Amino acid sequence: MGKKGDAGFLPGQLLIAMPMMADPRFERTVIYMCAHTPDGAMGLVLNRLIGSVTFPDLLDQLGIAPENLKDEIRVHFGGPVESGRGFVLHTAEYMLEGTMAVDAAIALTASIDILKAIAAGGGPGRKLLALGYAGWGPGQLDQEIQKNGWLHAPADAELVFDADLESKWVRALGKLGIDPSALSTEAGRA
Repeated sequence: MGKKGDAGFLPGQLLIAMPMMADPRFERTVIYMCAHTPDGAMGLVLNRLIGSVTFPDLLDQLGIAPENLKDEIRVHFGGPVESGRGFVLHTAEYMLEGTMAVDAAIALTASIDILKAIAAGGGPGRKLLALGYAGWGPGQLDQEIQKNGWLHAPADAELVFDADLESKWVRALGKLGIDPSALSTEAGRA
């Protein structure tokens, strides 16, 4: 199921929902794990958009004028926790004070400064903007994995940042050599 991080923790890994995922907020989701420690876990859903909010809308709400916006930025549903808070998952060549390096290639920034930089045509080379995050308390994610709720796989920048959201879940399973049609929707063990 992919190489785990230090001491069984999964920062920098993909968390892939199993077909029997009971929570509709996470059905067929792929989550990039930003942090996973004995105190809990935090990640961002990579393959769901918030259709009601655009990046220009968000900038307007924050009083930021787009000066030289180069890319179309879509606003993702990062998860149900703190759904009004913005997070930018991005390539690690761009670092600000307060940026958290998840691994050598990917970092996370939750400050308004990165939004200002993007609005001005700067910022990181590749980025994903999300509102909210997925969070787990101490031991909660580990229990969900043991109950076959999630699989995990190594992340790569292409899968994390590409715009093809429809196939992201299938491609993430493919990293493990799994055909989704072969997965049972029934929970339990043989």
